[in-house]
Amino acid sequence: MAPELSTSLYKEILEQAPDAILYADGDGIIRLWNQGAERIFGFSAVEALGRSLDLIIPEPQRQRHWDGYRQTMATGCTRYGTALLAVPALHHGGTRISTEFSIIMLRGEDGKPCGVAAILRDVSERHAREKTLRERLAALEKGT
Repeated sequence: MAPELSTSLYKEILEQAPDAILYADGDGIIRLWNQGAERIFGFSAVEALGRSLDLIIPEPQRQRHWDGYRQTMATGCTRYGTALLAVPALHHGGTRISTEFSIIMLRGEDGKPCGVAAILRDVSERHAREKTLRERLAALEKGT
């Protein structure tokens, strides 16, 4: 049997993960932002903590995001469960990046939703390669 992990080891894993790991409370305010999030989104923890998730959500996706977020916080149910989601996100300079992420519904001691944790990965390079391949395939199929 493996030895128990100490709190400091959990913290080290969280902080050093290359993927973005963040937690937003029930109002969508960022309360946890690891080094992976700093690397992927370009915002330091100081810049991100206490700010709305709008920091990384492109304007065209915000209404849909917040409608779903509010419903999830009200019901405690998410339709995404263990699904891997693919969505655009914003980098510090305002450029869009492609991300994939999973979410973890968190509940308080009373069992009610208190926020969502997410693990995100920047897949922009892969997304661009796949787009190029789709375009080349479409051109070949047209005979050009």
